[in-house]
Amino acid sequence: MIEARGLSKRYGGTMAVDGLSFTVRPGQVTGFLGPNGAGKTTTMRMILGLDRPTAGSVTVNGKPFAAASSAMREVGALLDAAAVHGGRSAYSHLLCLAQANAIPRGRVDAVLSIVGLADVAGKRSKGFSPGMKQRLGIAAALLGDPGIVLLDEPVNGLDPEGIRWIRRLMRSLAAEGRTVFVSSHLMAEMENTADHVIVIGRGRLIADCPMAEFTGTARATVVKTPDAGRLSAAVTAAGGALERGEWQLTVRGLAPERVGELALAHGIVLHHLAPAGVSLEEAFMELTTDSVEFEAKG
Repeated sequence: MIEARGLSKRYGGTMAVDGLSFTVRPGQVTGFLGPNGAGKTTTMRMILGLDRPTAGSVTVNGKPFAAASSAMREVGALLDAAAVHGGRSAYSHLLCLAQANAIPRGRVDAVLSIVGLADVAGKRSKGFSPGMKQRLGIAAALLGDPGIVLLDEPVNGLDPEGIRWIRRLMRSLAAEGRTVFVSSHLMAEMENTADHVIVIGRGRLIADCPMAEFTGTARATVVKTPDAGRLSAAVTAAGGALERGEWQLTVRGLAPERVGELALAHGIVLHHLAPAGVSLEEAFMELTTDSVEFEAKG
């Protein structure tokens, strides 16, 4: 289990992480989401003791990670898949890590098989594709058979088959009772993988809840009416937004009951009114709009 309490990190005049408090529990995949520059990687580095917090604390199984007696057996992490000596083979790279951490040699063969690199174990990593390097980084994270797995953008460089593979792997690790904490920009993939989400923006906590609850926070209502113009005006005045589709309208920011009340109050005929399912991407965009650091215009 990972616990952060008032975790903060300042770089000069920039507050990269600002008072984060959350718990990452075992037995589920927890997605760590946020716009670019939100502080996700900085948070992960503080969890691993690579950066020291300016304020607050973060513990792994009740103690700072630096106090772990056998780091790779307790936490397996992937932060940068490119951090491999290109002249070493995949096998040699993992063997070096294993020997430095008193991990049996046989575990090297086991993780190479798990990630699908057994056939290229003797080849130098400098000739690996981005997807192969990503698999090697994941193999290193699994080397100590850890109870906690922390992965930063694990699907980078993977093809569709590789993405399906990492999805199954993360689910299987969680099913074994491990703590799986993963950041990703691929919202559709996180929606198919994560059981719980922690969302941050500009270093601050935005949401910490089950996936189903998070997607439910972004309200959407599907409407059909012969008077779209007047409904649009009423919805906008009430603080909602209306999008026109080919056959229907989608109202965001207002519950179906509120949309019905507005239509009744303005004498607008409705032919259809129902709540709409909202994707993780839609919920994420709605809740992080004010936290985007770089926004394209036009």
